Amino acid sequence: MRVTVHVTRRPEIADPQGKAVSRALADLQYDKVRQVRIDRTIHLDIDNDDPEEVEYQVDSMCNAVLVNPVLEDYHVEIHK
Repeated sequence: MRVTVHVTRRPEIADPQGKAVSRALADLQYDKVRQVRIDRTIHLDIDNDDPEEVEYQVDSMCNAVLVNPVLEDYHVEIHK
């Protein structure tokens, strides 16, 4: 089963990479860009056909290693 995990930095947490990209865009005269946030997308292929079990496994993976729960939130999409 294919799974996509969208990881986003919490809004109250600074995004230094996003700030750097925002400054670079302004330097290149892209002055209409108000804000840049850099997020991550993780794709997993899991050998399991039970969507509930896959969701449980992916949540466990996210909390153990894929996501920093202090700084980031995540959303899981399971593709059947």
